[in-house]
Amino acid sequence: MNHQYISNRQWGRSMQDDITDAVNWAVKEGIADKDRICIYGGSYGGYATMAGLTFTPDLYQCGINYVGVTDLPLLFKSLPDSWGAAAVTLADQVGDPKKEKEFLEQWSPSNHADKIKVPVFMAYGRRDPRVVIAHAKVMARAMKKNGVKYELMIKGDEGHGYRKQENRYDFYGRMETFLAENLNP
Repeated sequence: MNHQYISNRQWGRSMQDDITDAVNWAVKEGIADKDRICIYGGSYGGYATMAGLTFTPDLYQCGINYVGVTDLPLLFKSLPDSWGAAAVTLADQVGDPKKEKEFLEQWSPSNHADKIKVPVFMAYGRRDPRVVIAHAKVMARAMKKNGVKYELMIKGDEGHGYRKQENRYDFYGRMETFLAENLNP
């Protein structure tokens, strides 16, 4: 069977298990220090970051979510009209928002912020048509409500990823500071 289809409806599930297995393997092999692991990703990887922090909260010391999905029903509500057929494919891959709303809510990190135990750094572009800024706001509200330490960076002149050099410098500089604060012994 094609690997692409095996991952259908596996956001937060077996796809996340693969990340967890890789981290545990790296620790077992002595490649990674279990007390200095931070999860980082962008777009789907940002979702995987937040899923890692909510579904395996004891595995990480911090997380960095770059333009990541945090609320699966919101992902479908905010899809641009121009996506057309791509929305059907996305529903096959993630879950059908019309028929599986509870399933999508179950695997949305924003509904599990109470499980996060470590600091989080999130970065988004206000003009992102793919992962709209509401994902950042929903997650930030949920983390604030649950006393999670987080930092939110929003660039008003960016979309799905930072393209301007000064914004990339700012992002990576703040990321470097965040990592130093949360992973240094």
